[in-house]
Amino acid sequence: MKKLSTLLLASALVTVLMAACKEDFLDKSPESGLDTEEVFSKYDNFKRFFDTIYEGTKLDGTTWRDYNIKTAFSLYFNFWDQKYTLESLTDMSDMGRSMDAQVVKAGSVSAVINKMTYDQARRPVLGSMFQIIRICNMSLANIDKLTGVNAEDINDFKGQSHFIRAFAHFTLFRLWGAMPYLTTVIGPDDQWDVARLSKRETLLRIAADMDSAATFFAKADLMRRDPGPGVAGHLNSPNQFRPGGVAAKAMKGRALLYAASPLNNEQGIKDWEAAAAANWEAIKIAESFGFDLLSLADYKKNYIGTTYSNEQLWAWYAGTKTYNTGDLAGLNNGIFGASKTSFSGESPTQNTVDKFETKWGEPLNTAADRQAAIAAGHYNDQDPYANRDPRFYIDIIYNTAPVPGYGKAQIYYETVNGAANYGQLLDQSYAGITKTGYYLRKTWGEQSVNNKTTPQYTDPIIRLGELYLNYAEAANEAYGPNGMAPGASMTALQALNKIRKRAEMPDVLDAYTGSKDALRERIKNERTIELCFEGSHYYHDIRRWKDAPEVMTSTLIGMDIEKVPVSKTYPTGFKYIRQPLPATRQVKWKDAMYYFPFNTDDTYKMKNFTPNVVW
Repeated sequence: MKKLSTLLLASALVTVLMAACKEDFLDKSPESGLDTEEVFSKYDNFKRFFDTIYEGTKLDGTTWRDYNIKTAFSLYFNFWDQKYTLESLTDMSDMGRSMDAQVVKAGSVSAVINKMTYDQARRPVLGSMFQIIRICNMSLANIDKLTGVNAEDINDFKGQSHFIRAFAHFTLFRLWGAMPYLTTVIGPDDQWDVARLSKRETLLRIAADMDSAATFFAKADLMRRDPGPGVAGHLNSPNQFRPGGVAAKAMKGRALLYAASPLNNEQGIKDWEAAAAANWEAIKIAESFGFDLLSLADYKKNYIGTTYSNEQLWAWYAGTKTYNTGDLAGLNNGIFGASKTSFSGESPTQNTVDKFETKWGEPLNTAADRQAAIAAGHYNDQDPYANRDPRFYIDIIYNTAPVPGYGKAQIYYETVNGAANYGQLLDQSYAGITKTGYYLRKTWGEQSVNNKTTPQYTDPIIRLGELYLNYAEAANEAYGPNGMAPGASMTALQALNKIRKRAEMPDVLDAYTGSKDALRERIKNERTIELCFEGSHYYHDIRRWKDAPEVMTSTLIGMDIEKVPVSKTYPTGFKYIRQPLPATRQVKWKDAMYYFPFNTDDTYKMKNFTPNVVW
């Protein structure tokens, strides 16, 4: 095993950055003289080599998180030590402490880019993705050396290699834009300065790789990793962290949705038609293998409190987390983590809270929307949390919300003798107190110094609920609200309403179903609410929709909450006033912010590969 360890170490520690010079290029070959035959001919060795792409894999007692492979998974941003998430780089949320997130929102990337590209101590995404691509390509190039295994195992390795290679390219694409699509191992004498594909072509290559993955998984009888519902072993497969054929078809659908989106679309309605067809195919395959939407009562099992759910098509189980672990310092405020200085905490903005409709289905996004809901007797701006979409109560900690260990959340102040007395969850002795009037509940786990539980965390990298939204969006653009993809049995509107029904919400109001333009805004809103704070969907969605210039120049709003005597004007005993967040927490937008740049020093080293604009 010593030779295997040496090979892996050499491969993993190569600095594999696209924007680097030749000596540091992403696909530098392993040092010569290593016995690759020994690595790739034996099943156990091959598996150990390949499994370095999955977080938690160990090699000779050494955890591969030390080599940054953990960043294959999207919860990387939720469980890192920089105390911010991708959502906090948008109008969706504000971080408690004024740190890198506020700097990036203000249009300066210097605070983050080195951590995401080179800094090994910060688990750089760029380097890790290219490491993963290299491992997949080496595995495919050497799969014929594997002996003594059955065809199912061979096809499984091929399926995983194609899938993870595509997933890594997609991760790179969403953050850095179009890339070369690497399918071979580049040696020291090969061309290393490779031109980028177009955005659409990059996504089509990702989709094709996912199709190939699904074909190999089907041959291996691994369309899903665990038995379906009602069968012994359901949701308990030891290999469930690996993708299967259903996940591959789902990822193909997601890639083609991105290809059809305004930021990447090259063929107009044809791209939307292809996306609708792919997502409908993925839905039917998922349903045929027993995947289903969880009930609202079990909704949170998609990401908290259990290992895997039957709605997840592919997920990363992150394990249990205690209330005071540093892994949660970006998600949870110091009050919950018993840390007065180090924790930051993610605080949803009022902009996000306004996206949760009334329980009757009325939007509350604008002042005009809220006035209409008030006129209908369905909303009161001085009792703003009553009668809302049930997901609001699952996702957001608001003033007076029930919080284990804290009773009713005290996110308010009371003026006594001219001085402000602060409620428990606005204790000013803690750094990072919410500036928005809200805390994140959805992925919190409800553990704290006052409720010392250790819930399980799972990142639903892709789940069935997303597929219905993907299909609704694509079908609406291609065929209108009441149209459907060829061979489908569900319209865009019906797919959207299926998600709403699970949330115990009424169908979309008739006022928004008469045209694709009208329904488009409700689809976007539904997607934002259904997938909020999961895997950074919103960060990428506002970019692919080309909504970011408008969204990222809007004013971020918080809720100022003062305790006052109960009266007809203030029926809850609280005075709610919307107010802009401090200027240092507002957002700015430059068109260069669609993608992260590479390190400045590297932008001048490439000729064929055009680097991104530095911002």
